[in-house]
Amino acid sequence: PRRARGLLRVDALLAAAAEVFAAKGFDAATMTEIAAQSGSSIGSLYQFFRTKEAVAEALLGTQVDALWVRLDGLAERAPALATPDLGRALASCLVDFRADHPSFATLVERPGAPSPLVAGVRRKVRERVEAILVRHAPHADRKALHAMAPVVQQVMKSAVQLRADLEGADLKAAARELETMLAGYLSARLAPGAPR
Repeated sequence: PRRARGLLRVDALLAAAAEVFAAKGFDAATMTEIAAQSGSSIGSLYQFFRTKEAVAEALLGTQVDALWVRLDGLAERAPALATPDLGRALASCLVDFRADHPSFATLVERPGAPSPLVAGVRRKVRERVEAILVRHAPHADRKALHAMAPVVQQVMKSAVQLRADLEGADLKAAARELETMLAGYLSARLAPGAPR
């Protein structure tokens, strides 16, 4: 859309799609439900998105932009953070993001082959994690940081899984343990003179 009114309508449609995908999952969601949730006609939805996949891709694109803002903000803060604090921030980063964007997991973890956008998201998260580590520890060996980035990424994802598996006091205790684990790992690996 080129006009402000059209942009607002697309924003409303994507917000409605986020709610429907989060509540029902991608496969069970319908275009009719998305239109109804936004208070728009089905024709209005089809005016901007021909398929449910197109809606999902557009929504995921906006969510990914929000994820980059968070990761880039953490990269800006990384030089000033103590290493254990960086570990805690990384451990909670995806958890906090997914809490704010509940449909993100539904779209990123759909069964089947990942779309090019999803595959690119995974790779770019890894690249941004590596950039965070480089900014935090510019003295560290770049090959070691490159090898550490996917490990840190997987720990970040496991923090999300804890939220799916546990609740209450058990979740809090396990989340603290995971943060402590990542903080200890980074402290050991990023200390001057750490083995390569």
